[in-house]
Amino acid sequence: MNRWTWFTICVLVGLLSIVCGWLMPAHLRAIEAPVLKRAGQNSSSVTGRGQELLHIGQFGAAELLSRTAQNENLPGASELVADLAASKKRSPAVETWGVSRAGLGAYFPKIRTIETNEPAFTDFVVREENRKRALQVLHGSKQAAVQELLKSRSLTNTTTFAPSQAPGGEAFDTAVVITALLLEQGRLTATLSNDIQVAASQANQGGQVDPLEQVLLDFLSLGQRFDWGQLVAFSGKIDSAATLHDEADLVRRAGDELPELFSAVELSGDPRGVARYLKTFPQTGLHDVVAAFPYGAGGVRALLRSDHRLYTSRWRQLAAESEPFAGLMSWMADYCWRMPEFALIVKWLLYLGGGFLLAMALHLAQRPASALEAPLQVRGIHFAREILFALGFLLVVLLVSEPFLAQEHPAAALPFRLRVPMAGSAVPAGSANFKTSFMDKSNLLPMLLFFVLQALLYVACLVKLAEIRRQRVGPRVKIKLLENEEHLFDGGLYLGFLGTIVSFIVYSVYAKHQFSLMVAYSSTSFGILFVSFFKIFHLRPVRRKLLLEAEAELPTTAAPAAAPYLAPS
Repeated sequence: MNRWTWFTICVLVGLLSIVCGWLMPAHLRAIEAPVLKRAGQNSSSVTGRGQELLHIGQFGAAELLSRTAQNENLPGASELVADLAASKKRSPAVETWGVSRAGLGAYFPKIRTIETNEPAFTDFVVREENRKRALQVLHGSKQAAVQELLKSRSLTNTTTFAPSQAPGGEAFDTAVVITALLLEQGRLTATLSNDIQVAASQANQGGQVDPLEQVLLDFLSLGQRFDWGQLVAFSGKIDSAATLHDEADLVRRAGDELPELFSAVELSGDPRGVARYLKTFPQTGLHDVVAAFPYGAGGVRALLRSDHRLYTSRWRQLAAESEPFAGLMSWMADYCWRMPEFALIVKWLLYLGGGFLLAMALHLAQRPASALEAPLQVRGIHFAREILFALGFLLVVLLVSEPFLAQEHPAAALPFRLRVPMAGSAVPAGSANFKTSFMDKSNLLPMLLFFVLQALLYVACLVKLAEIRRQRVGPRVKIKLLENEEHLFDGGLYLGFLGTIVSFIVYSVYAKHQFSLMVAYSSTSFGILFVSFFKIFHLRPVRRKLLLEAEAELPTTAAPAAAPYLAPS
């Protein structure tokens, strides 16, 4: 086959490799919808989980899931709303407790129906007659954790709440009742129950009171926003006091998005994962989780485990709607879900191979060397250039195609802290020590880009130097060829200056609040370092050797004959 046939093959295979790499939904800092769709196959949906909660009598939890389904126009939302309305008519107690069998008759025998469609459990317990009756019944509990909680009502060194016996102690008693009821009925996980018992015991024995008060405050906040059924469903999956605090803080900040937050915890069954994800991405996290709802519980869990933001490509969505791209993307999404690291490596190899084949095609498209240039041809040296081109192509493609690559995780919101005012005592203001980092991590990416570009140019200079050394010409011609490549060898300086100028323009016009001057200075610094190292340790020894070889090739001229010696007469 002639070189044009090979040129066509390299172009076609190279483009196909690049297209396959582009279609693979694997990213460094993002996860795509096809992966979530594959992970969510045959898993519970929001409306499906709502129907399951209805069947077990968890009407309050099903209510929040139905709101989420309506807000997001999920399939089956209207059926869930209709079934929920019919179930409420059959169970009058639902409007008060949010569950068909609350099991609270012994603690609140005289229930006065709350005139609202969303009764908050804290608002019910805080009533004096309800609170006192519940405390009276709980004193007969046989659970050690409940008894430790009731003993804490005698504490006087509280900092967040007013003591139980002091004015304003109703809040402390209300929080104790809510927490004790959850413990008494076995609604909490074993690890969380143990954390509560340890915190209460430590406080009762003269230790720190803050851990216990934080737990009580968290349950008080949850009860302020949920009815009993919703509170049980939400807190029943929490595995520790730390997760409880994170979830309560998210609930306090949720506002109108509370149904979506509740649905995320209920659907995923992983409160810790939800809290970690939303703390990592406080601005976009909940939006991404909600966007994963159409893919079911498996899709939500895959998003939480990935610790990546959700990314949607309009062009890839269009490609997925037609064959053969749809089948290929489905097959790739399966690998991206099962082996994300391996899929990412394969994607990079496809880009690298595509760049190499395109560079090979450019080499084949060049004219054959003339007879005059034949001694300058070094066999196999063009492969090094093509590898360098492929590496540079891979770098450019990653910078252009990788979503959220230059974005640093936004700082999480400051944790919620509440202190209930106490008569006759002042709470000292806490000191907050904020440690600032040496440099914004988002600036590391442009610095890394400058370094990699300089490194690639440095290697290109080494390749050119090796090519000149192997050319079949004399040392004088090689010296001239080295002089001819002087601009290439100084290319690192030009690139460094260009990077600095561009950085200053970006700094002054677009991103003063985000860009660091260190990025601009690093471009020139890397150029000076790489060019200096190349010229001192690589170019200088080669040129010295060629100069010596050129001097050794000069013909030696014969010395003039000495005059005959004449003896004195």
